[in-house]
Amino acid sequence: MRAAYLLIGQVMHERLRPVQNRFVYPVFCLRLNLARLGELNNRWFGVNCWRPLSIATRDYGARDGSDLQGWMRSLLKDAAIEADGEIWLQTFPRIFGYAFNPVNFWFCHDKNGGLRAVLAEVNNTFGEHHRYLLQAAGGGVILADNDLHSIKALHVSPFCPVAGHYQFSFKNSPDSAFVAIDYFDQQGLLIKTAIAGRRLSFTPTNLRRALLAQPFLTLGVVAKIHWQALRLWLKRVPFYRKPQPPLHPVSHSLHLRRSKESQS
Repeated sequence: MRAAYLLIGQVMHERLRPVQNRFVYPVFCLRLNLARLGELNNRWFGVNCWRPLSIATRDYGARDGSDLQGWMRSLLKDAAIEADGEIWLQTFPRIFGYAFNPVNFWFCHDKNGGLRAVLAEVNNTFGEHHRYLLQAAGGGVILADNDLHSIKALHVSPFCPVAGHYQFSFKNSPDSAFVAIDYFDQQGLLIKTAIAGRRLSFTPTNLRRALLAQPFLTLGVVAKIHWQALRLWLKRVPFYRKPQPPLHPVSHSLHLRRSKESQS
């Protein structure tokens, strides 16, 4: 099994109400085997050191620079989730020392390679974060056709209330990866988001090419968030003030009896 790979692809975001607003932009991100972070340093990428591309362990988990795999295993143990295999982190890298990740995904497998849990670690532009720990109903292996739900707990956009729920789905193949996040309010589906990419080897050459193709990726993420917010404000989409962050740092799966009804 590889220690890491690149994902080169796109992010799509579409709002359906009260006005339609859709945008797509290119991105690249990393998927890292947390047990093998020490093997990844090269001239273009570093862990807890300066490189053109890097990650800092203080940006994730306990946010204190401690071991990420140990932190995630402790969280799984507390939730009685049997995921004793590899743990992979999907994230945007720091670029020249700067990063903003709207969401990181931790993919937690069992020893047979089955996906047993996904942690969606959501960050907002106010420096707050919240974690959604997702499981399949009954605690089984998460399959490509499974929809996983969790109550929305963190303020992300001033144009959406902290209410309703998210629906997540994950599809992985040897050549590509896909994540979908749909947000439902009381009226039904409001926002569709998808992150899709093709897998490339984690080599200095591919890292350099990704950086040269998108040198302002992380700055661009923040700029696009504010630009789209301005567009919604100009369209007079209702504005919601930011509430206090949630008291509990982790939300767990909401198991709907008939998830298809939530889409109607």
